[in-house]
Amino acid sequence: MKMTPLDIQQQKFKIRFRGFDVQEVDGFLEEVASVMESIITENDDLKEKFRKLDLENKTLKKQEDSFKKVMLSSQKVIEQMKENTKKSGELIIADAEVKAEKILNGAHNRLAQLHEDISELKRQRMQIVVHIRSIIESHTKLLELSNEEAKTSDAADSKVQILKTR
Repeated sequence: MKMTPLDIQQQKFKIRFRGFDVQEVDGFLEEVASVMESIITENDDLKEKFRKLDLENKTLKKQEDSFKKVMLSSQKVIEQMKENTKKSGELIIADAEVKAEKILNGAHNRLAQLHEDISELKRQRMQIVVHIRSIIESHTKLLELSNEEAKTSDAADSKVQILKTR
């Protein structure tokens, strides 16, 4: 049975011979009702505080769960970003290695071409030297023949002059 302070205040007892002092009983009932009213008020206040704290606790738990989800999501995103960055770095390195290999192959090809060009130039130089030598030898022989002819011609001229003077 639920009892309120008003029930205590309005409680009436039968009066009997040799019974309790009515004023004393009424005063006590008033005091009990007052105490009970303050207890009920305090209990209601505590229930309200408990309800508010329980509501706040539930809100905080929801926020905590949300924060945990956000943290896990952030962590996954960070891990994904790290993985993407790592893959991107590997791709850049692989691309750079391919480009370096192409440059190196180009340099080797250019070097081989230069060696071929140098060999060709040396061969052409040898041909030119041989050609110039043969021209020089031809001209030397022509000069020698010309000198011999000049000597022969000079000898013939001197014979002619001797004949003329005689």
